[in-house]
Amino acid sequence: MAQRLLLRRFLSSIISRKPPQGRWAPLTHRAPQCSPGDLTVTPNQARSIYITRVCTTTFNIQDGPDFQDRVVNSETPVVVDFHAQWCGPCKILGPRLEKVVAKQHGKVVMAKVDIDDHTDLALEYEVSAVPTVLAIKNGDVVDKFVGIKDEDQLEAFLKKLIG
Repeated sequence: MAQRLLLRRFLSSIISRKPPQGRWAPLTHRAPQCSPGDLTVTPNQARSIYITRVCTTTFNIQDGPDFQDRVVNSETPVVVDFHAQWCGPCKILGPRLEKVVAKQHGKVVMAKVDIDDHTDLALEYEVSAVPTVLAIKNGDVVDKFVGIKDEDQLEAFLKKLIG
């Protein structure tokens, strides 16, 4: 009984407490859209929910139709990282490329394609070694590189794609 009372007091103190201003955005405010796959949440009037905004600029390709929909038909330029789990250089380039893409604040997105899972896509885009990175704009491959690049080279690659 005493534990229930303590728990009830604790929960009521948390619910009645106001979050710090500026750090958290109330859910009732209009949040910017990050991607078409985001969930829509309807706020409950009985309680206040506070969230932080997280935009995903990197996604994994699930299959051919997913690639067609999210890469070829994308209005936003897309960097496609063809990689493999067993590839050492891919493990270095992947996070580096994700970091540089995130700095672009939505001007470009990144699709990751595992060549072992999607050999058809690798063959279609003539990937003969990994890591291979393609720059796709309006459904067309506009640039490509194979191997590791440093952050400065990756930023130059993205700026060329963005235009």
